[in-house]
Amino acid sequence: MLPFSTQGILTPLPGELRNQYSNCDYDVRHNLSAYGIYQIPFASKHLLLRALFRNWSLSETAFLHSGLPFSVLSQPYTASGHGVFQANGPQFASRVPGVPVYQKASIPGVTLTGKQWLNPNAFTSVVDPATGDCTGVAPGSPDTPAICQFGDAGRNSVRGPHFTDSDIYITRRFHIWEQVSMRFDVQMFNAFNHPNFALPSSVQAGVPSAPNDIPPGFGTLQSTISPPTGLLGVGLGGDSAPRMIAFQARIEF
Repeated sequence: MLPFSTQGILTPLPGELRNQYSNCDYDVRHNLSAYGIYQIPFASKHLLLRALFRNWSLSETAFLHSGLPFSVLSQPYTASGHGVFQANGPQFASRVPGVPVYQKASIPGVTLTGKQWLNPNAFTSVVDPATGDCTGVAPGSPDTPAICQFGDAGRNSVRGPHFTDSDIYITRRFHIWEQVSMRFDVQMFNAFNHPNFALPSSVQAGVPSAPNDIPPGFGTLQSTISPPTGLLGVGLGGDSAPRMIAFQARIEF
């Protein structure tokens, strides 16, 4: 499946089709959704104890899934104004063999804010950010096919962080009259306040041999995403804060 842009489907350049063969943008390799409810049992001959502790229930919804895939790109090719597509050159970066892809520890000069996710030393741009030419081409020298090659990292070759969310409902029913009752809920969305991070916004690789050419913020997680549930649901404009506790009462008959 080819990637999309604001101009529609991006058509690969000649010889690039094999690098487009990969996971689709919304591929979730592992996905678990679980729901459970427990009616808390209680029996007593004492009227006050029955009024306080009867008709309680606890329910829980859990969402766990692995991260979405994304691509690591090269810097724009701008040598002599010969950009391939809107001044953007070879799309994918190249992998550095034997170097771990992910890096969780902060890196000076790269991790300015947020949490480091990708290892900048594991990727190299096929375009030198300082000159706009292909990496390894001397200033003023013509780009040659032997040097200027598309990166081999391929599309959607890395994955973002996993997603974890747990919602808890505590419910109490009060009998009013015959088949009329009032239900009171305490609703806790993302009850454990687990942070779920969005994909890195900066994915253009630099040149590891020249640390100053590694873009600040490369491969860092700088924002979070909201849980899929809420009072009205995210799609309906409901509150979608990272964690939310709400109270609800309703009459059931």
